[in-house]
Amino acid sequence: MSKAILITGGAGFIGSNFIQYYQKKYPEQQLINVDKLTYAGSLNNLVEVEDAENYHFIHGDIADRTTVAAIFDEYDVEGVIHFAAESHVDRSIDDASPFIDTNLVGTLNLLQAAKEDWEKKGELRQRRFHQISTDEVYGSLGESGKFTEETPYDPRNPYSASKAGANLLVKSFGYTYGMNVIISSCSNNYGPRQHDEKLLPTIIRHALANEPIPIYGDGKNIRDWLYVEDHCKAIDRIYHQGKTMEVYNVGGSNEQENIMITKMVCQLLDELRPDLLQTYRLEHFSDLITYVDDRQGHDKRYAIDASKIQKELGWQPEVDLENGLRKTVEWYVEKWKTDVPI
Repeated sequence: MSKAILITGGAGFIGSNFIQYYQKKYPEQQLINVDKLTYAGSLNNLVEVEDAENYHFIHGDIADRTTVAAIFDEYDVEGVIHFAAESHVDRSIDDASPFIDTNLVGTLNLLQAAKEDWEKKGELRQRRFHQISTDEVYGSLGESGKFTEETPYDPRNPYSASKAGANLLVKSFGYTYGMNVIISSCSNNYGPRQHDEKLLPTIIRHALANEPIPIYGDGKNIRDWLYVEDHCKAIDRIYHQGKTMEVYNVGGSNEQENIMITKMVCQLLDELRPDLLQTYRLEHFSDLITYVDDRQGHDKRYAIDASKIQKELGWQPEVDLENGLRKTVEWYVEKWKTDVPI
């Protein structure tokens, strides 16, 4: 039985991008992907690797303890990179229960199964559990300042509360059992394969269909935008080189208001699909921007201080916002041409 890395939630946005990046960089490494395939996950995100000899898919729910235990029985899991999470804030506001099941119970099941398996093999301190988290656990910022790894948790919605709780569980297994755990918290990811409920796919989908582009509140909520491939490279660096029990914040140093991101995307669409502007009798796609009631508990500003990972691990984001947005919009426009839902 060859050793393998267990990727949870690998059919989702960040997970699928990571698997494709990692499989190409480390073709000798066995990868196991377990995913429940909810609304947020699709095997269409993994067609490029589905036949690779070093890739294995398991359709399963990490909230089911028996399923998780069976994975560790069947495979020699040398490390876990834990992406799987319910992550859509609006859905957590409507019903928090699935977020507790996946984000808390699922994380606990993985920790317990890994601990028991690695203890039996005498490698509890050698094998690694990497928890993928979010800057939303820190709450909301004012006009100045940035989240650091020492910022106290202050989650403002059921999603971020469940992620904060999961992070504390991970830490507790490190403190209590000496388990080799590590946590990374990232800022807003964007790029190919993102679920259509997120901001960028929503903008593009509505614009291409000549529908109102909904923007919460005044659109001045600020996020730090991180291109997904840059995040994948950071995870690779943290998993292999990060220090046990440490937290690393991963940010793109690209703070922008949601309304500015929307206008930038619309300008790219103007350039890429002028034929639709003519068909719809629009001067610009930004004419479709429509302000709607703000989300409950909508955090005003997130911003990441990524100096720790830059100094300690030598990671830097490589894709600037302008090029990242262009890559992203081009990918979705091409997908829209093939009548695949976005």
